[in-house]
Amino acid sequence: MKRLTRTVAAVALATALTLVSACSSDSDSSGAKGGDGKALEKVTYLTSFGNFGRDSYAWVAKEKGFFKEAGFDVEIKPGQGTGAVIQTIVGGQADFGPIDLTGGLLQLGNGQAKDFVAVAAIQQRTMAGIATVEGAGIASPKDLEGKKLADTPGSVVRNLFPTYARLADVDASKVTWVNGDAQSLMGTLAAGQVDGIGQFVVGQPTIEAVTKKKAVMLPYSNVMQDLYGNVLITSSRIAKEKPDMVKRFSAALMKGLEYALTNPQEAAGILKKNVDASNPAAAAAELQLMAGYVRSSNSGTQIGTLDSGRVAKSIAILQGAGSLKQNLTPDQIIDFDLAPKA
Repeated sequence: MKRLTRTVAAVALATALTLVSACSSDSDSSGAKGGDGKALEKVTYLTSFGNFGRDSYAWVAKEKGFFKEAGFDVEIKPGQGTGAVIQTIVGGQADFGPIDLTGGLLQLGNGQAKDFVAVAAIQQRTMAGIATVEGAGIASPKDLEGKKLADTPGSVVRNLFPTYARLADVDASKVTWVNGDAQSLMGTLAAGQVDGIGQFVVGQPTIEAVTKKKAVMLPYSNVMQDLYGNVLITSSRIAKEKPDMVKRFSAALMKGLEYALTNPQEAAGILKKNVDASNPAAAAAELQLMAGYVRSSNSGTQIGTLDSGRVAKSIAILQGAGSLKQNLTPDQIIDFDLAPKA
């Protein structure tokens, strides 16, 4: 009798576990659907450069459910600068990612890359620049001569440097560049292995947190005005074959961007939750600095918009500096039909 009782109890327990599993499975299944009830589309997104505060808006869009509402299951991976992001997306290993628009123009205009298009602006002004610390002997662009700088090979800062040097009266041949990756550049600077690094100017708080020294920033925008900063890109194939998908993803990302700028402390906490090595205080400070680059001087202009006239000016600046081998037009790099409307 006792054996029968134990057998019945075991069967009851197994049945209960099966029901719980089934309920859990149903819950997971319903959780994998977007706002329209359809199954989520898997998307791989690259950050622009590592996992710093300036890129936390993607994690915000995922954490707050903006991607899910738009119908996407997004995997976020760290990017390694403009050139690498373009190559990865064009190669089909990722679907979306931000690049510096000027860097994209250089890549496209010099035959280094093709088959990608920009579909939204992240920053209305370029944030590219050289970063160093007090005591390194760099206070002005001319001080870069005779110094050693580090950056990723495909970074916009490095690729745009010859143009910057020409306009800032710097002899680029007297500046030595060495390779580094996104996550180790600041440590290289802190260790004194290089005199400066390629970096977005909003990285100042993180640089100071890592090096324990006051940062010195040389923004490219001081000598090159009218240049856009990061833009969201995808492959030409995806833009042509899935325009609705591109618009939905872009809108969800812009929603995350706006939320992150409005709530920098919360966004920094979300980044920390997903990237343990991040520094929440520095990340929040980066977002606060970035806000002025994202929001247009025209307060009525929607975040993410791209203006053909301004892009044409950027092309003219690069052509005037002799930095482009080919003539370009704005619509060769931007799909204005997919970009947010002003």
